[in-house]
Amino acid sequence: MNPLATQYLGLQLANPLIAGASPLSRNLDHARRLEDAGIGALVMHSLFEEELIEEEETWLRFRDQAALGHAEADGFLPDHPGYRNALERYVEQLQRLKTALAVPVIASLNGVSRSGWLHHAQALEAAGADALELNVYYLAASPAESGTEVEQRYLDLVAALKSHVRIPFAVKLSPQFSALPHFVRRIEGEGAGGLVLFNRFYQPDIDIDTLSLVHRPTLSHAGDALLALHWIAMLRGRTTISLAAGGGVKSAAELAKLLLVGADAVQVVGALLAHGPERVAEILAGLLGWMSVHEFESISQIRGSLSEARISDPGGYERVHYREVLDGWRAPQGV
Repeated sequence: MNPLATQYLGLQLANPLIAGASPLSRNLDHARRLEDAGIGALVMHSLFEEELIEEEETWLRFRDQAALGHAEADGFLPDHPGYRNALERYVEQLQRLKTALAVPVIASLNGVSRSGWLHHAQALEAAGADALELNVYYLAASPAESGTEVEQRYLDLVAALKSHVRIPFAVKLSPQFSALPHFVRRIEGEGAGGLVLFNRFYQPDIDIDTLSLVHRPTLSHAGDALLALHWIAMLRGRTTISLAAGGGVKSAAELAKLLLVGADAVQVVGALLAHGPERVAEILAGLLGWMSVHEFESISQIRGSLSEARISDPGGYERVHYREVLDGWRAPQGV
């Protein structure tokens, strides 16, 4: 019996550690190293609808406008029978991963239009994806758009996808919803198979010397996992869909904490980018060692044992915790 076996989105996983969406999935060698190290499943890098739109617009300008004013140039336009757009390249990589790997491969989709979400989701399903992760990277920047309207965008998307695809899908949420448990209940009602908590919105910075915006990726740190820990602890027992945590998983310690509060699966990205796919084996070995010390025999025995529904002081996950943290502060020595 495999003590680390678990289920996520109805998929049977050898363990709860999933390689989250990252550039690692673009390379077959990296993907194989992840599987060899023991990863439970792989989420591909995201397919962005904007990329497809930009490529299509560029191709149309090249094809239709290159000869404007120079009619004779039309005969010199090269033919591109082998041209493949971003969707076709993504599908080809998905099929290569499915051929090379035994672990489940989850396609990640980031759309901007209803038709785009549906068309691309169906294409990824047809290509053999085991599941989908909807990376809904949406910032409500308009003062005219209410929170209710933002939530409805998500709900409409989930309902539409549920009626168009048969494979399970998870919605990757931001932490910026005002009443998350209520919203999760509505998402579940529309047919989502799971949630990934949480999406990281990369924040722009400012270079004060050049007076310009700076866009750079920032890897998560271990403390980032506490946000997902807090909300999964409160959601476990209030929803029946799969719950995955993402962000800040650097070691077996974060993995164990997230399982204790109720995560079905835990995604890791930053540690893999910083230390390579082999970090997976280290994290899993650490989890097995911790389980042995605490006499846990399976993931199901761990999962949710410290969720809000299972502990004697559930208020510890809510306002009581806020008060106790403030009351427990002490000034550093000499200050």
